[in-house]
Amino acid sequence: MAYTLKLPTASQAKQVCDIWNSGWHEAHAEIVPSNLRELRTAKSFFDRTLENLSRTRIASDGSRVLGFCMVKDDELYQMFVSRPARGSGVARALIEDAENRINAAGHNTAWLACAIGNERAGRFYEKSGWVNAGRQVVELDTSEGVFPLEVWRFEKQLNTTDGGKVQH
Repeated sequence: MAYTLKLPTASQAKQVCDIWNSGWHEAHAEIVPSNLRELRTAKSFFDRTLENLSRTRIASDGSRVLGFCMVKDDELYQMFVSRPARGSGVARALIEDAENRINAAGHNTAWLACAIGNERAGRFYEKSGWVNAGRQVVELDTSEGVFPLEVWRFEKQLNTTDGGKVQH
């Protein structure tokens, strides 16, 4: 599958939102509290997509968004891949891009929050060199304010020796 990584355009925000919304519900519907699930509406994903567009990198085949990652400071904030692109290397390329962006911003350690019970994501992160550092309560933004959620915190040390590129 051929794709490029790039910043999304405003016209691609809906595709990013759709991947995020469907991927989030697929991965989290059975493992998060029902009141959080109810707050994660299509509109909430679209609003958050627009708020984070400048922090987002997409994988695109030219016409379709195949996946995306968002970075906030030292955090890999969000990463989802469309169902048809899973297993194609898109997730690997996106996580490496996120690691490089975090490192280029001056951070030696990256972290991400993973819903407790999201075993598939946890295995992917571990295969990518991330370590489960334990549980942590994070404050999620919702339309009704902050929602505290206990998550697995994954971390990765970002060692550079090649102009800011993370060496794997």
